Amino acid sequence: MPSPFLSLTWTDDVTGRQGFLVVDRLVRGVSSGGLRMRPGCTLEEIAGLAAGMTLKEALHYDPDARYVPLGGAKGGIDCDPRDPEAYGVLVRFLRAMRPYVETMWTTGEDLGLSQDVVDRAAREVGLVSSVQAVYPLLDDEAAARRRLAEAFEVDVDGIGLDELVGGCGVAESVLTALDRAGAPRWRTRVALQGLGTMGGATARFLARAGLTVVAVADIKGTVANPAGLDVDALLAARDAYGTVDRAALRPGDRELPGDAWLATEAEVLVPAAVSYAVDTANQGRITARWIAEAANMPVRPEAEALLAARGVTVLPDVVVNSATNAWWWWTLFGDIGPDADEAFAYTRRAMRALTDLTLARAEADGTTPRAAAHALAADRLPVIAERFGRHH
Repeated sequence: MPSPFLSLTWTDDVTGRQGFLVVDRLVRGVSSGGLRMRPGCTLEEIAGLAAGMTLKEALHYDPDARYVPLGGAKGGIDCDPRDPEAYGVLVRFLRAMRPYVETMWTTGEDLGLSQDVVDRAAREVGLVSSVQAVYPLLDDEAAARRRLAEAFEVDVDGIGLDELVGGCGVAESVLTALDRAGAPRWRTRVALQGLGTMGGATARFLARAGLTVVAVADIKGTVANPAGLDVDALLAARDAYGTVDRAALRPGDRELPGDAWLATEAEVLVPAAVSYAVDTANQGRITARWIAEAANMPVRPEAEALLAARGVTVLPDVVVNSATNAWWWWTLFGDIGPDADEAFAYTRRAMRALTDLTLARAEADGTTPRAAAHALAADRLPVIAERFGRHH
């Protein structure tokens, strides 16, 4: 794997906590990747995520679209977002990273950080926007910024459109896999780890597609019901970090240990919270047929090899959770407008096509969907380079 274009480690002079920025590569001088905050975050983790962003950008390249693919990047801060000092650490990190955000790194919400918090901190350090580095690539900057701002104001059943599109993409990837296998939706059970932005939206779309959500895990433990959980009630009872108020549980709902979601009797597992959730030690507990990586890097490579050997298909993060990033650019560049129906329809078409192509490539090559996705991205990167000029 080639070395990244840029790799930085920052130490906060107030708390001693560390932050990281990795720009894997640039396309037309710009890269894309969110900023996460979690205790235990490492430079190695951020480097892997940045490389994944390069793949996501390449996989969504469409020569007929207005969306210009960018390079991959990622930022991370080793801090608990619930810590009273977390916001100050975020502000100081962004102040240190301001030259990169202004010129080459477009960023936004990720694990532990919501977009409104990122935006507030960005304004505090004098940034125009967390994605301002892409503005020189836009045909009409004013119209593009207005369109994206309007999209962030769109509300669907009390939830922001920006919080829903990623889960819509995850759900469509799952549905595509089910359809290819001829698996009926009404007989498909789902267990999720995480009910935050991505996990909550995924649960919402899968339940509305006819699947039965039988388990959801958050920081307090796992909530399970073999007959199906009331997803809408759980979503209404969660806090800003995706933790469900147990007072909202129904009589048939059970409270189980935090890792119980892994062994739940379900056809689909959706790790939608943290990286490295599935490893060689716990993968043997999984009985599901599919794992859809709504989180970034939730299944360790060694565990994935063991899962594949016993017939468990891992739908990779570079495909499954890529709609959130793509939606920003579809909207900003003008492929879609600030409208929920248009956003969901475009997301479903794009994600179904990409997932179907990935699974077909895996079958043709006799390999895993992850290897197939990497091969597809490798095919597209030289085309992007030829069209948009030299990139790292």
